[in-house]
Amino acid sequence: MSLENIISEAIKTAMREKDRVALDSLRAVKSQILLLQTEARGAEVSAEQEIAILQRMIKQRKDSFEQFSAQGRQDLADVEEAQMKVIEKFLPKQLSAEELETEIKNIISETGAESMKDLGKVMGVASKALAGKSDGKSISEMVKKLLS
Repeated sequence: MSLENIISEAIKTAMREKDRVALDSLRAVKSQILLLQTEARGAEVSAEQEIAILQRMIKQRKDSFEQFSAQGRQDLADVEEAQMKVIEKFLPKQLSAEELETEIKNIISETGAESMKDLGKVMGVASKALAGKSDGKSISEMVKKLLS
């Protein structure tokens, strides 16, 4: 079952339960998927593209949450945080810090990286291998930590 179908079912459930936050979040996700399909001229959207959409939407909400919190607008920050939690349910299981470190150590040994000069090479492989399992910022921080 595609993410679009799963989201459609979740929208129906949110409507029945009158869960406004979930409904708004899910409609935003579906909108982004439909927009991507339109850009692709009706071609099937890949699982990687769907995960990228979800990650982008979570990042946007995380940024908004931080901005609203910094400005003392807790009411708006709470909405962003709630939407973020709804969207995260549709991502694959995220790696823990220990699992991420293990995966990146394996990638570093595979690529033969030895110093910060090899950061780009490791990040290219790690970003592709860990797409959907961890966000780019966490991957980048761990790679820098392990290469320095």
